[in-house]
Amino acid sequence: MPLLAACGHKDASMTEGFDCVVYEPVHASGFNIKKAEGCESVLLTAENPWQGASDVKQNLLILRGGEGVPDGFEGCVLREKACRIAAMSSTQVAILDAVGMAGRIVAVSGLDFISTPSLVQRRDSVADIGFEGNVNYELLLASEPDIVLLYGVNSANSMENKLKELGLPYFYVGDYLEESPLGKAEWLVALAEIAGVREHGEKVFAPLPERYEAMRRKVAEAALPAPKVMINAPYGDAWFMPPSGSYAARLIADAGGELSYKGNTGNTSVPIDMEDAYMLVSEADVWLNPGTVSTMEGLREACPKMADAPCVVSERVFNNNRRMNAAGGNDYFESAVVHPDIVLRDLVKILHPGLVDEDFVYYRRLK
Repeated sequence: MPLLAACGHKDASMTEGFDCVVYEPVHASGFNIKKAEGCESVLLTAENPWQGASDVKQNLLILRGGEGVPDGFEGCVLREKACRIAAMSSTQVAILDAVGMAGRIVAVSGLDFISTPSLVQRRDSVADIGFEGNVNYELLLASEPDIVLLYGVNSANSMENKLKELGLPYFYVGDYLEESPLGKAEWLVALAEIAGVREHGEKVFAPLPERYEAMRRKVAEAALPAPKVMINAPYGDAWFMPPSGSYAARLIADAGGELSYKGNTGNTSVPIDMEDAYMLVSEADVWLNPGTVSTMEGLREACPKMADAPCVVSERVFNNNRRMNAAGGNDYFESAVVHPDIVLRDLVKILHPGLVDEDFVYYRRLK
């Protein structure tokens, strides 16, 4: 019998029957978890899961308690929980690891670039199915995943139609779209729901806002001058700057700094020309995330026009590539998503060194 009919709802074709909140995110805006009254099954929904998406929802119905699929339901269906998971991004690996579920990962994209120890230690049992646009679907099928975790960039993932054809359920993980550092981390609750351990996921997440807020408050109460911060590096003939309300901008502000470029009030990064970038670097007290460089010599070679900028001369340049693996995978883009408090602490140490005693975790000062 269909789920909604079994639970006493007359309309079994509409997801509106799922109107009981199971988990309402406090910091994340990209997902919600609901269920129908009297039912055990839950509906996990990703909202606008790629850049530029408008009124896009992807539903994953997780059936529990022997309940069936509602008539006319449009979306993916997972029965009970995912015991075998294919993860298409390294952040998904780190999120699953944070809730103790990395052992369920059976396939990944770019195995060599992953740093999570619990997965690296059993890499021989994990399939590397390649990257979007060149996925080995035979290997994916052989790994027998219960679900494939996707992400979208500027549109739906190109894997989507093939996964439908193969009958493999999928779910879009939109953590990277969150502007709040804590919102990114809160996606661990969504993935914990997929793994059937949501309550554990909530417990894992609960202390993160407390630690983050304690560090932010410590900076605010110190009432120190806010250093001007330049961010990123040239990409071709342009320099991309994040929105003023973005993840990067919020971290810098919470760490007691001021993003040097305030002209982007949209929701995606915008290019500025190199002359404007030169002026911003020249005016900055600190330069963060200057591409892939790891030394001042490498920075001067990559950006020779910036060599005389005060922050370069004083070597106040810091990169988030302290934790690189042998293949060039950067753990900042993996585990930092579930450690926003540590990222914030690193930035406070950069901008206001006297407030933090701990060593850097993700950042390094270029020398």
